[in-house]
Amino acid sequence: MHDPLNVSADGTRKAFAGAEDLQTPCVVVDEPRLDANIARMQSIVGSRVELHPHIKTHKSVAIARRQLAAGARGITASHAAEAAVFIRAGISPVTVAYPMITPGQVAGLLKLAADRDAELRFIVDSSFGLDVLEQAAVETGRAGGVFLKIDVGLHRCGVDPKSSESLVLADRLARSRYRFMGLLSHAGHAYGAGNPDGVRKAAADERETLLRFREALRGRGIDVPRISIGSTPTMLCNDGFEGIDEARPGNYIFLDLTAVRLGIATRSEIALAVATTIISANRDFYIIDAGSKTLSSDLGPHSVGTGTAFGEAWSDELETPLIVTRLSEEHGMVARGATDLAIGDRLLIYPNHSCVVVNLAAGLHLVGGGEQRRLAIDAADNRIRAQGEGEDRD
Repeated sequence: MHDPLNVSADGTRKAFAGAEDLQTPCVVVDEPRLDANIARMQSIVGSRVELHPHIKTHKSVAIARRQLAAGARGITASHAAEAAVFIRAGISPVTVAYPMITPGQVAGLLKLAADRDAELRFIVDSSFGLDVLEQAAVETGRAGGVFLKIDVGLHRCGVDPKSSESLVLADRLARSRYRFMGLLSHAGHAYGAGNPDGVRKAAADERETLLRFREALRGRGIDVPRISIGSTPTMLCNDGFEGIDEARPGNYIFLDLTAVRLGIATRSEIALAVATTIISANRDFYIIDAGSKTLSSDLGPHSVGTGTAFGEAWSDELETPLIVTRLSEEHGMVARGATDLAIGDRLLIYPNHSCVVVNLAAGLHLVGGGEQRRLAIDAADNRIRAQGEGEDRD
């Protein structure tokens, strides 16, 4: 295995150049790899499918603007506070791909979107959720768009498309105060598929499930304007996009070891790492200054990760990676094997799950592009579930 730190997309430069000059621990993003990942996903969807990337991966307005400049047609957010950050930044449309069940939060977002002339889109997977949206619409005199969330195999949120309740809810949505956008899904179970063929089957099943349900709704006289899918694995290993209108992948911009283990990416495409320093050593381990508060203890998305450790440690001195085998809060333990690195040496860690690492970070350091820059994490995940969250308080 070659050292991916010495490999770029064009094979001509050292990746993560400049990370060695930063105070550790810190999260570093290789700018050329980032841009290449953005361009690749845009090329995959082409002009056939609108890209509405999920910004929970990076939580950065600056990175969202890069995605939009490359051709994305909107963004997707996880919760009210996150959506509000991007609405205030002038980005539209914003899809909140999370069931909202607090009327005050919905009302706050509706008011903010109206004040900022932004298009706001929600999801619903229960009558309770629709009642909440309707209550907020009555309170504010405003409404946005709404998708019906379909469970295509993850069994997290979403209605069972084979149930009679799903037809009843779709009928209510089509007659609600909100503009019925269509069907939305997330094939997150693809992360547990094991290999590209398994991922591709999950993608095919997702598409076929949505198309069948669309025909069932059309048979009841319900128009389905759009079908929206979303997961990085099923986009990188897609089964075609016939009948699909938009896609909402998130992790593709950074990637991580989960994507490598699935066989949908290579290490030389991972755009995010954690810069660390060896602060101590013993017979078995190098001790680094990044623990669970930096790397997280996540083995992969949706608790289906196949990893058995907490990251790979690389440096220019290594031909193969060392394994981060144990974590304390502020310490990581890297199995040293037959190597003889010194206290003070630097290591770059590829994490299992880049989204969680960003969520724990104070900021992102953009490197490798000739000029180091620190990017703010604008939508830090400090969700205070206050009544009226999302209201414009500028």
